Amino acid sequence: MGAFDYPDWETFMKTSFAAGRDFPLIAPETPSFMSQPVAKTAADLEGADVVIIGAPYVAAEDGKYAGVPMEDWIAAPKRVRQQSARYPSGYIQDFDLDLFEHIKMVDYGDADIPIEVMTNQTPELILQAQAAVESKCNDAMKAGAVPVVIGQNSPCGSFAIAKTCSENVDGMVGCVSLDTHWDAHHLDHLTGDPRIAGASSWKHKMYEFLDNMHPRNLVEIGERGMLEDKDIIRRYLKDGARFISSWELRSGLGIEGCVKELDRAWDGTKGVYAHFDMDVMGGAGPAPGDILGELVEPIAMTDYEVIRIAHEVGRRGLTGFSFICIPPGSAAVYRVIVSIIVYMAAGLALRKLGKGHG
Repeated sequence: MGAFDYPDWETFMKTSFAAGRDFPLIAPETPSFMSQPVAKTAADLEGADVVIIGAPYVAAEDGKYAGVPMEDWIAAPKRVRQQSARYPSGYIQDFDLDLFEHIKMVDYGDADIPIEVMTNQTPELILQAQAAVESKCNDAMKAGAVPVVIGQNSPCGSFAIAKTCSENVDGMVGCVSLDTHWDAHHLDHLTGDPRIAGASSWKHKMYEFLDNMHPRNLVEIGERGMLEDKDIIRRYLKDGARFISSWELRSGLGIEGCVKELDRAWDGTKGVYAHFDMDVMGGAGPAPGDILGELVEPIAMTDYEVIRIAHEVGRRGLTGFSFICIPPGSAAVYRVIVSIIVYMAAGLALRKLGKGHG
């Protein structure tokens, strides 16, 4: 299934569009996202609109997740930042918009996830890792900014952000979720601990633990394949969730219809959490699905569809944003993540300019 031969830093700096340029570093071989200022303390977040946070965590068993080596997964926050260094500015020609004339973005580095959790995944260590992400997200939200967490597994790249959104919003919180799988089983399969919002259970735990979130404000997009429990999906539908399968998206609804359905997440809510599980692209994006190992399914969403939805979420305004399951090893896929963040932030910029949704 193998990840691509991703270039080392020296090769990248010689052969990419970043060659010959200087940019802030948050760690060795890790430039800040889009060469934006590095925030080292919560005080450095003052005035920010968007705060980039890395969450290099993977729920690995025997050194692999879904059959892919752990190292390829947890490199995503670093590699996404590296690919962002290719771009010398925030000028988006699609909108004739220079993003950083309107949006202050800072890079808050990676959450202080205990390194031992990668080889010793006890519930206590997982909860420590989750709390580390929550801490950085809380700092961003208290500064009035949208945290964007580049993660790879739950709970650090999903539930941690949902929980922080829930705790920082006085009212109901909606959710826009893109995924191949519902992740809605009652119990984490890795630990069997009811406290853990794991890879297969984080969405269930979101609604179990967070009182101001309800499936009636969930817009769930992209699921497919024959892996799900029919009773789980039918319960979400009964509770009011709007489910848009890849089949519906492609067989009549289309991207414009899908965009209109997003409004359900904002209907009667005071905040919205957007979560993109990038196995949703599974082969329809710029890299073959095989790099995802066991996570790939047919009828995937395209890079344009995912980027467009992120932009529309930004135009409506949001509380927090997160990624997991970024397909490992492909420079082109990491560039898709850069575009998702930039086009979401462009939506926030248009909103500032009075050109948001509605």
